[in-house]
Amino acid sequence: MKKSVIKANNLCKSFVTGKTALNVIKNLSLDIYEGEFTVIMGSSGSGKSTLLYTLSGMDSPTSGSVNILEKDITAMKEDELSSIRKKDISFIFQSINLLPDITIFENIAYCGYGVNKNKKEVNEKTLKLLEILGIKEAKEKYPSEISGGMQQRAAVARAIITNPKILFGDEPTGALNSTAAEEVLDILSDLNNNGQTVVMVTHDLKAAARASRLVYLKDGRIDGELALDKFSKADYENREVLIFQFLKERGW
Repeated sequence: MKKSVIKANNLCKSFVTGKTALNVIKNLSLDIYEGEFTVIMGSSGSGKSTLLYTLSGMDSPTSGSVNILEKDITAMKEDELSSIRKKDISFIFQSINLLPDITIFENIAYCGYGVNKNKKEVNEKTLKLLEILGIKEAKEKYPSEISGGMQQRAAVARAIITNPKILFGDEPTGALNSTAAEEVLDILSDLNNNGQTVVMVTHDLKAAARASRLVYLKDGRIDGELALDKFSKADYENREVLIFQFLKERGW
């Protein structure tokens, strides 16, 4: 039986401007399962990024509840929520957000120090991640001195050094060229194939093809789901056809 690691129940999210309320997420219920690569898609304004931020505790719902690892985060105080953000989940952003004034090594290790006080262990793990992700030669460089693709690989390393149970991505390849994007997607697929739970928002069909489950939003509600096998490059064309047909049926 699949184990739910995130459970959203009757989730609503509204934004108020003056006397106008914009209802972005509307009574949405959703389970995210352990070990899945869940991709959230939808047209512009459908609420997909808002949903991602609400599921991850980066933003609070207007009503309804979100449980992460069987803990109701909507009822938590900020210090409790901060602990979950630090230990159990991690985020990869489109804008990368590396600290510009410290080296790539320091950007990654800094996050590791937050959960492991043994600096030697963190430093060794940082070096190992740099090697695995193919950016060891950039360890003493600053973000501005390396390519966008290398920066995003460093951002992935920074996100996984804490061994998060859930890895979130908000258009993590949106700012990359096609080659760099595929390299980052390969890393995410490898992580997922080794058991990492991934939840990603994307508008890109090639990125969506990495999903084992595709959730489509329309006007703040789930308009459909598509279940797929684990990603395999040998089956890429068939996956792309299935996903394209699924999206086409929803007016994407």
